[in-house]
Amino acid sequence: MAAFILRRLGQAVLVMLTVGLIAFALFRFVGDPVIFMLGQDATPEDRVRVTQLLCLDRPFYLQYAAFVNNALHGQFGLSLRQVRPVSTLIVERLPATLELSFMAALFSLAAGIPMGVYTALRRNSWLSHVLLGISLAGVSLPTFLIGILLILFFSVQLGWLPSFGRCDTVQIGWWSTGLLTASGLKALILPSITLGLFQMTLIQRLVRSEMLEVLRTDYIRFARARGLTDRAIHFGHALKNTLVPVMTITGLQLGAIIAFSIITEQVFQWPGMGLLFIQAIGFADVPVMAAYLCLIGLFFVIINLVVDLLYYAVDPRLRIQPI
Repeated sequence: MAAFILRRLGQAVLVMLTVGLIAFALFRFVGDPVIFMLGQDATPEDRVRVTQLLCLDRPFYLQYAAFVNNALHGQFGLSLRQVRPVSTLIVERLPATLELSFMAALFSLAAGIPMGVYTALRRNSWLSHVLLGISLAGVSLPTFLIGILLILFFSVQLGWLPSFGRCDTVQIGWWSTGLLTASGLKALILPSITLGLFQMTLIQRLVRSEMLEVLRTDYIRFARARGLTDRAIHFGHALKNTLVPVMTITGLQLGAIIAFSIITEQVFQWPGMGLLFIQAIGFADVPVMAAYLCLIGLFFVIINLVVDLLYYAVDPRLRIQPI
């Protein structure tokens, strides 16, 4: 177990160093930060002074080492667009993105697993065909189109839900949450469904295929021969073994939800990191882009590490085989 954890930690560190290198390359190949900060009318003396202040006159490897050291301390410089520390901007936007991602993941799991189980156990029912059709639409339709259609129906036509923003929030220390207000919860519904619909369809189809595969195994036939009820077979044996691969996919999808919330935040003008990243691209705000890339890479690494450890704990076959 200790060797497994150390190996995964070593891989995680290597991945983060690679992500950091890619993020650092943005500073060198996406425009000149000195020109972005001072403008075209800056004097040569001002450019030299800022270049030395940003340590851009040092060799590449020293600049990269300084970048990694600053990143470890949560420092990514100043935003070129807002002239504020990037870490401050990230802290302000992080709660909105994490709450949206959490609610989207919760929706995808709460809807995807029951739908997958039902379509596996009732393959020929009309409701099963309807659910499979919904999953096909969820996979086929682009996220921005789903968001626009939901806004058109529930916000414009019916007027039930807000069409943009977080509405009222409550400040708890540095964390701002909309989960404690009625308007904040209503504002979460449409973007959560939009962001989680694609993941819901993947989970539904995965659960269905795994459930059908498990139901054909020998130990399920033996359980039926013993006289166990369908409820005990389906939920006590089949579903339990079905959820092992689903756990891995769910962890990966959680990272994807956080990373790809950009489109949803843009459609609903959700004040999270994704919207901040889109605005940074429009202004070529490289420090914000680099910080976002490193943070998303960190989320993926942590989630994958946790999933690997859970998979190792749940599946006994991994504990008797060299990894």
